[in-house]
Amino acid sequence: MEQGTQLSVSLLSMTPVKGLGLHHPDSIDVSVGGVVGDRAFFLVEDDGALISCTDIGALMQHRAEYDAASHVLTVHGPDGELRSDVVVPGEALVTDFYGLRDVPGHVAAGWSELFSDIAGRSVRLVLGGTGAFDVAGVTLLGTASTEELAAGNATGPIDARRFRMNVEISGASPHDEDTWEGHELRVGEVVLRVGGPVKRCAATTRNPDSGEIDLQTLKLIGNVRGRQETADWGKGFYFGVYAEATRPGRINVGDEVVLV
Repeated sequence: MEQGTQLSVSLLSMTPVKGLGLHHPDSIDVSVGGVVGDRAFFLVEDDGALISCTDIGALMQHRAEYDAASHVLTVHGPDGELRSDVVVPGEALVTDFYGLRDVPGHVAAGWSELFSDIAGRSVRLVLGGTGAFDVAGVTLLGTASTEELAAGNATGPIDARRFRMNVEISGASPHDEDTWEGHELRVGEVVLRVGGPVKRCAATTRNPDSGEIDLQTLKLIGNVRGRQETADWGKGFYFGVYAEATRPGRINVGDEVVLV
């Protein structure tokens, strides 16, 4: 990042149900546990194994809204609303998130049929007791990093939504976010402590609207950055960073971002 360059929030992303299509609101609220309402729900197989859009691209063609005050979940498909109803917590369940953390929750009674139809296999919807994130409750990505990825592979523009990051930041140099690890970042009224890099999976190869695999993003990252290795997550393709809030509050599109 060049001296005097102003950073700002260019895009916000979240979804109430992990793996479904993203919303891009004008603002998000951030607590010490992460983005409020983001991935409040997730899907599991009948045996309790976690499911994501990596496994089922059709999830991305659907979107959800959740009102935590009324407990009403609304699910939309490509052709309109599929169901809007109160979520009643049922059976208690603890789900293993890829060996990284255990997330307690309750199966949402009566929602399995709808989501099984969407997924094309038998699944259950779970309301998590904490956010359904893998490592940390906020993720960050610089727009310049995505632009460099496209330029370095001589592709057309790459839609950054496929990386499903909560906060995208404009004004930084490519991969500046990697250098912020351990530092605090003031984003609007929120202060974030930046963590390590995000190890990417095959979900990024899916089109963010259709869910179809249409871009070999992991290969593209490897072409530009190589296959990197970290002490925590081993070898892989890293893109974007994690963060946690040390001062909760609201983030708006256009808010200034300052490295503290």
